[in-house]
Amino acid sequence: MRLPQRLQRQAGQKALVDDIPFDLPVQSRNSPALMAAFPANYERARALLPGRELHPIKFRGKAILVVAVIDYRETSIGAYIEYSIGLGCTFGPKPVPLLPAILFRGHFGLGQYVIDLPVSSEISVKGGKGIWGMPKHQANLDFEIGDRSVRSRYDKDGRMVAEIQIDIPTQIRFPIGTSGVNWCAFRGMLMKSSIYFRGRGHFGLFSKANATFTLGDSDRADALRDLEIGKNALFTAFFPETNGTP
Repeated sequence: MRLPQRLQRQAGQKALVDDIPFDLPVQSRNSPALMAAFPANYERARALLPGRELHPIKFRGKAILVVAVIDYRETSIGAYIEYSIGLGCTFGPKPVPLLPAILFRGHFGLGQYVIDLPVSSEISVKGGKGIWGMPKHQANLDFEIGDRSVRSRYDKDGRMVAEIQIDIPTQIRFPIGTSGVNWCAFRGMLMKSSIYFRGRGHFGLFSKANATFTLGDSDRADALRDLEIGKNALFTAFFPETNGTP
């Protein structure tokens, strides 16, 4: 998809974070990614969202937990892995039903509220915080692509926080070019950032969405345990490669 003009105008400029110059706009290429969505306890999800403007998406009485992992192999700040765990949400004075939120996603601020956002490199932590206000932190992450499945594990301080594994969907395949919105709480403020990406995806819905999300014994997983995450995925996706711009 075509980048907004505000990003195109950044070409040739730099953002300076801790004396590190970041070429703008930051871009990624040839980066595989996985996604999975699971049902979660709605009331407990709502309690995790800051302020009064964010509201969990409700589907069949449940909130939606989204796990997305990207193996950024070629970027303007080097290679790293990003492991995003968030809750589907809208922005505004009151909750919005799912269908209008999807149809008018820009108006209702449809996106995800990021609960945890580990990355595997220090420079990504600095850029995430300094440029976009994302509460990134460094952790041990991996990303493995097999013949039939994709797996990624997140460890912190020698203990497992979470592991996601999805079967590569075989039923639906098509190219996609779209944008996504991240909402983050950082330094007492609500921050919004967007990413624009394209790639050819493999998608699985409901009975075709086979995924396992396992929580470890790290204290960082406690907030996720409280969400009572369902075992059956609502949606899975695998992109052998993506190109994107945050």
